[in-house]
Amino acid sequence: MEEKEEILKVERSIGYILRIGVIVSAAIIVIGLVLLFLRPTAIQTPTSLSLIFQGLLRLRGEAFIMLGLFCLILTPVLRVVVSIFAFAKEKDYLYVVITVIVLIILIIGMSLGLVEK
Repeated sequence: MEEKEEILKVERSIGYILRIGVIVSAAIIVIGLVLLFLRPTAIQTPTSLSLIFQGLLRLRGEAFIMLGLFCLILTPVLRVVVSIFAFAKEKDYLYVVITVIVLIILIIGMSLGLVEK
């Protein structure tokens, strides 16, 4: 019975992570939209993290929107990382290996997407 409670606790944690990630992302995007309406400028979409952070310092709406989208993309990646620890805690090493492979594929995919620009 204790094992089921542990699994349920992990599933709840993962659910909270996904929910919080979506809420935070949405809030950041809404801030960006408000800034775009309050300070209309020619939209220059930042294409790198350094440009996003520069835009955040200048309170540019499009930078906030891009940061929100970046957070939204990272939310399921964080879920995969938490799953690795959950499977390791359960000593389910087959799923640890499979989940690590999934994480590596995600990182490679995101890296290739950055290189394409």
